[in-house]
Amino acid sequence: MEMTNKRNNMETITLIPMSRAVVRGSDSDTRQEMDSVRHSLQRKERRGFDVLMMAYRYYSNMQTFREDRDRNKRYTYGDQWGDVIETGRCGKQMTEEEYIKQQGSIPLKQNLIRRLVRNVLGVYRSQSKEPTCTARDRDEQKLGETMSVVLQYNWQMNRMNEINGRSMEEFLISSLVVHKKWFGWQNNRMDCWTDYVQPNNFFMDNNMRDFRGWDVSCIGEIHDVTFNDLVAEFAKTPGDYERLREIYAQSRYYQAIADNCNQFGYHSLKNVDFFFAPNQSLCRVIEVWRKETKPRYRCHDYNNGDYYKIDTEDYEEMVEKENARRIKQGREAGMPEEEIPLIETEWFIDSYWYYYYLTPFGHILGEGETPYEHKSHPYVFKAYPFIDGEIHSFVSDVIDQQRYTNRLITLYDFIMRTSAKNTLIIDKASIPDNMELEDIADAYAQVGSVIALKLKDGQRPPTQITANCVNIGISDLLNLQLKFFEDISGVNGALQGKPGYSGTSGTLYAQQTQNATTSLLDLLESFSSFIIEAAYKDVKNIQQFYDTERTINIAGRSGSEIVYDPKKIRDVEFDLSIVESQSTPAYRQVANQFLFEMWRSGQLGLKHMLTVGDFPFADQLLQLINSDEEKMAQQGQMVPPSAQDPEVQEQIVNWQQDNGGVDNDKLSRLQGMLAA
Repeated sequence: MEMTNKRNNMETITLIPMSRAVVRGSDSDTRQEMDSVRHSLQRKERRGFDVLMMAYRYYSNMQTFREDRDRNKRYTYGDQWGDVIETGRCGKQMTEEEYIKQQGSIPLKQNLIRRLVRNVLGVYRSQSKEPTCTARDRDEQKLGETMSVVLQYNWQMNRMNEINGRSMEEFLISSLVVHKKWFGWQNNRMDCWTDYVQPNNFFMDNNMRDFRGWDVSCIGEIHDVTFNDLVAEFAKTPGDYERLREIYAQSRYYQAIADNCNQFGYHSLKNVDFFFAPNQSLCRVIEVWRKETKPRYRCHDYNNGDYYKIDTEDYEEMVEKENARRIKQGREAGMPEEEIPLIETEWFIDSYWYYYYLTPFGHILGEGETPYEHKSHPYVFKAYPFIDGEIHSFVSDVIDQQRYTNRLITLYDFIMRTSAKNTLIIDKASIPDNMELEDIADAYAQVGSVIALKLKDGQRPPTQITANCVNIGISDLLNLQLKFFEDISGVNGALQGKPGYSGTSGTLYAQQTQNATTSLLDLLESFSSFIIEAAYKDVKNIQQFYDTERTINIAGRSGSEIVYDPKKIRDVEFDLSIVESQSTPAYRQVANQFLFEMWRSGQLGLKHMLTVGDFPFADQLLQLINSDEEKMAQQGQMVPPSAQDPEVQEQIVNWQQDNGGVDNDKLSRLQGMLAA
């Protein structure tokens, strides 16, 4: 209802009710806003561009990290005079190497950082550890052993020993390591794969503070692929092919990308390399994973104790109708209504992972909710130490010592080059008329030469001057810096394999090596936690995508052939741990010796020992034994029973005694063959 009022008898004011004056969104608009993906559809063309700019912002926030990583990498691989400095009053910028050359010196360096990195890598590789699975339900432990074998098969297929070794080197240089766990077509097969992600192409939410990375809300990667690979992945129709060709025809021009991104309302783009592939023959695709929201119901089924969530559209079908069916079934069975197990629900705003594949212009090539049953993104990353979200690398701790060492060596070389060495002093009046100073210098440098001079009374003959370098303590400073290297990095001489000093006992040297390993323990254990997280996603992907029964054997390991049954393993929960690898020579030697002693004592059969152990030519021996047994069975002869049963073993011993005992010569040859 509208009302009028007179003010000062001069004008009439029309009053509008508040219900009509305030614009309120409808219930449908509110529900649509709760669903972030559906709400973003209203922006149409700008939808993909908004996601792209968010990814660009996170990528730009990691610019300082990329610069620090590049500097650490330069120092690690020998480019140690590349820092830019300002010289003179005009503030001219040049590298330290250029400045030293202008001063007439040679920029020398002794790369000590590379040695430290190699030593730590050697410690990591010498551990020879691998992940193993343990079923949380002890009744399913056999399935845990099966999953361990399948996980080892997947790791061998992905060459994880080399990937982890190089990832450890990256971890020492930049303190950020990233892997991507995905399922798809590669190397002519569909399987679960692991890719190393280059940190310069990686970006993530800079608001993270959790050491485990569980609070990340956006993560992604930049891909540069050929046009053939692009259309193979995203073109589903001829129209898609033409659209992609039109989009990426413009992406080869730097100005086209810059003009498209520098729109009103956005700041000037400095990191245009986020949009522009350095190789113009490649097409840039930006992969973004971020958390979206939508209303859902959290369900608790009291019939089996399960917790799960459903979409609001499925509430009537999966909850109301199911509860009605249970109530009807319970009443027919005479159950009290309060005893009927129903599904209880709770409405909430769910946060879930959603992916986008974008072009540099903001076109969406593909999108969808995470296809992985672990309900997360496909990336595994570890940042160290990540206190207050900060990253500090192992290499950066010793860069100052490396710089000072290089300065001392360059200074020492300059002093040696500029000091007097075999300098000849001669009176000019004594030089003959037919000779010049250059002639005397040439003759002086020759062996057995004769120089004729005109010396008058009182003139001094030529004198040679050799000056020793003044000891200004450079050697002491160098030794001090080398000691600082060991103290700061924790990698001492014992860990580097240097021989001990005279009189150093073996026990003390071993203790020094152990102490050096202890100083690196936090770094190594942090990387091991990354390996466990990576193996966890491998196990989840294997459970999801290995959907057919298959026989798997670990190459080079006897007795590891197992049958993978997805029906039994799919819903099993596993705990993962890092244990010593069974593929090391020391482990194989101990295991073979244990099996050999059991066989000698008669508690284990020969075939069982060859099957379980890791002996040379074990497969060939088993084939020969099986072939002999088949021939004897065909000829009607008695096949020798297994020696595993004590009663059978006693019969074999009695038979051996009746037939003249054991052939010790043959037994010795067999022992030598198995122990080789």
